[in-house]
Amino acid sequence: MIYVKTAIRRLRAAGVGIGVVIAAVVQAQDAAPRRLPTIQLTAGMHLIRAAVAAAPTEHMVGLMHRTEMGANEGMLFVYEAPQKHCFWMRNTLLPLTIAFVDDDGRIVNLADMQPRTETSHCSARPVRFALEMNQGWFAKRGIKPGFQLRGAPFKPAPAK
Repeated sequence: MIYVKTAIRRLRAAGVGIGVVIAAVVQAQDAAPRRLPTIQLTAGMHLIRAAVAAAPTEHMVGLMHRTEMGANEGMLFVYEAPQKHCFWMRNTLLPLTIAFVDDDGRIVNLADMQPRTETSHCSARPVRFALEMNQGWFAKRGIKPGFQLRGAPFKPAPAK
């Protein structure tokens, strides 16, 4: 659920000492969930209300400590540039499915993630977006890799 390795690399590259990095990670993990801005996405006829995690600290906290999430709610992780992203579920109490998403909203790959685990779930190739939903949300709607999500953060595919 969080991509700690990227955040640590960015902080270290900025000259931040490892002690400060560790303190930031611990503080982020212990932080109470806070309200993030939300946007509406569509998956065909299905509406998604997604909280937007755009800052590194928001990426680190993600959906940690939440005990429930609405049926059509999720979290969209937005990154500055495409890269291979990996997520885990430490301190995350809900079973989730993550969709790794291209700039145009096309799903690259999906992964089911179990609560309170440190197993890495990675994008198959560099992406700028990851969308976490309740586990099974995509499967119940027949949404698979190659499906295109729509919404403000995604660039329209070039016309042919």
